[in-house]
Amino acid sequence: MGKSTRTALQAAVFATLAFGAGSAFAVEPTGLWYDHTGRGAVEITKCGNQLCGRLVWLKDPKHAKQVCGIQIIGDLKPMGNGAWDGGWIYDPERQSRFSVELTPMGPRALKVVGYMGTKWLSETMMWTRAPADLKRCGA
Repeated sequence: MGKSTRTALQAAVFATLAFGAGSAFAVEPTGLWYDHTGRGAVEITKCGNQLCGRLVWLKDPKHAKQVCGIQIIGDLKPMGNGAWDGGWIYDPERQSRFSVELTPMGPRALKVVGYMGTKWLSETMMWTRAPADLKRCGA
């Protein structure tokens, strides 16, 4: 392999690694997300310097009147490594509130870790990006 070929290859590898790392951290968890069950969607927005989220779509419309629009995520703070933590998530089915950490796993996936006090006792769920034109409950 010649010097110019090796230099070009090294530049290509560096660009790929730099682009990959940069794009992972550039993704924010704001927007519309289907939950891990596929039965609900949450809109995550900025609330000052924090994140919050509201339930905006339910697959079963008969439950929509009961929980549509309720805040189920709050007080999340940026951790500097792409994750948001220190907030809470409400599970309407269990009628319980848990601590939560959100970590974007690219533009189409969001890792949601719900925990009680310590992350040793946690549940990890993967949410997927919902379309921006999703018909919201109550609309």
